[in-house]
Amino acid sequence: MPHKIKEQRIECPHCGHHIRVALDASAGDQDYYDECPACCREMHLNLHIDEYRQKIQLAVASDDE
Repeated sequence: MPHKIKEQRIECPHCGHHIRVALDASAGDQDYYDECPACCREMHLNLHIDEYRQKIQLAVASDDE
């Protein structure tokens, strides 16, 4: 899979604000937190590289359920 940075539009699971995030597939699967610029609450992002289908899968959660 070509390792380049892709941009994806996501929605904050807390307030619904739309955000653009940069996804860097060169580091493989990633699990990290980022803060929403609108409501300042943390979002849990889980990035999975599907080498077979040549796709990046991103799951966004609030972790407060």
